[in-house]
Amino acid sequence: MVMSKLVIREWAEADRPREKLMLQGRRALTNAELLAILIGSGSRDESAVELCKRVLSSTNNNLDTLSKLEITDLCEFKGIGEAKAIGIIAAMELGRRRKEVYVEPVPILNSSKKVFDYFREQLQDLSHEEFWVIYLNTACKVLDKQLIGRGGNEFTPVDVRIILRYALMNKAHSMILIHNHPSGTKNASHADKILTKKIVDAAQIMDIRINDHIIFTDRGYFSFRDEGILP
Repeated sequence: MVMSKLVIREWAEADRPREKLMLQGRRALTNAELLAILIGSGSRDESAVELCKRVLSSTNNNLDTLSKLEITDLCEFKGIGEAKAIGIIAAMELGRRRKEVYVEPVPILNSSKKVFDYFREQLQDLSHEEFWVIYLNTACKVLDKQLIGRGGNEFTPVDVRIILRYALMNKAHSMILIHNHPSGTKNASHADKILTKKIVDAAQIMDIRINDHIIFTDRGYFSFRDEGILP
């Protein structure tokens, strides 16, 4: 009795390229599996993955060689038509262009001075208060920054739940709290200290560290960490 080949949709879910990517992440896939996602389907005789293995084998599994193939070269493989060939070429070209893009280094904010230099233009010359949070990974590299509240001259409403929600979304290890004093007063007010403690206590429950709370003015800054008053 001759057993017919299973098409990809009949494979175990964890072995299907798309499902495998969703469950295990992009790095878990082989080059053939990634290429199979691009072309979508194989032929009556072989699955998309088997077809892509054959294509890659013809280039000695060298993606640089694959990127040099033209539409006519790819169309020589049974199961690959013009549309699939164009899809492969477009993907390879995107990969090539990615190498040309300058990736700006991610800021590392491990001191109050670095935070001030990094963020001062954001708050300079404002006539109202703004409260921001910078979210960091374990190496103090910036993951994200979010405006949490905007207020008047002396008060900014801050929702701790929003702060923590962004922290969880970014999988942040730590946070830096930032707000400005339009009045130019560099010292922390009693309300600033109460709010800081409230955020520190809430973040501690989720094992998220508050590295600092920095108050900005146009001419300088006040760091809770440097002053030794961070709860």
